Amino acid sequence: MATGKPQPAFVLVRPQMGENIGAAARAMWNFGLDRMRIVAPRDGWPNPNATAMASGAGRLLDEALLVDDLPGALEDCHFVYATTARGRDLTKPVMSPEAAMQDSAARIASGQKVAVLFGPERAGLENSDVARANAIISVPVNPDFASLNLAQCVLLTAYEWRRATEAVTPKVEHLAGTDWASQIEVEALAAHYEARMEDAGFFFPEHKADSMRQTMRNFWSRMPLTQSDARLLHGVLRQMVRWKSRDDGTA
Repeated sequence: MATGKPQPAFVLVRPQMGENIGAAARAMWNFGLDRMRIVAPRDGWPNPNATAMASGAGRLLDEALLVDDLPGALEDCHFVYATTARGRDLTKPVMSPEAAMQDSAARIASGQKVAVLFGPERAGLENSDVARANAIISVPVNPDFASLNLAQCVLLTAYEWRRATEAVTPKVEHLAGTDWASQIEVEALAAHYEARMEDAGFFFPEHKADSMRQTMRNFWSRMPLTQSDARLLHGVLRQMVRWKSRDDGTA
């Protein structure tokens, strides 16, 4: 399962519930990360609850590195980030997940090995854990409710890693088999409506007619119409005219 891509190791420090370890594995694999290290899990290892929760990411757990203590988990690392929601009496740079993962990507590209620490569910990392880190990752959460679930914190950090290392398209337009209407198609639609509205006596009084026509043209140009939209609106107007003619007995 290992991708072979250079990436940070995510280190779960003394995790308590197997379900949270499994959910963390799913979150990592969602964003292409597969280097998990588990330090002294409370309920032992392997954990069937973790495997059940991991679902399709179960192989990530099979390949996870199990270690007895934090120094053993970090012995090959050059730079370590610690995730924490609480203020610490430690002199360290504090970074957002976005900035930390951008920094991590740059360090890994230069050949460094990087790790990110995630603390146990009950109270997070201890000061002695954070003291081993080079920098702190702090998520800008509600200060009145700052606690994040272990898997949520992993998910946020993994997402920012993905953004820092992959081309993420911010917006995609799905046109469902059609294309944007061209200027000539929008012009034809506007002319169609203007002609039928002229027939219906819409542009009244006469001294306001030019301003009303300009407002209508501006209305059509502001709308992001597809070719399918234009055809639909032509059809709506044709049907309305047919229905009116039939109602008047002129059809």
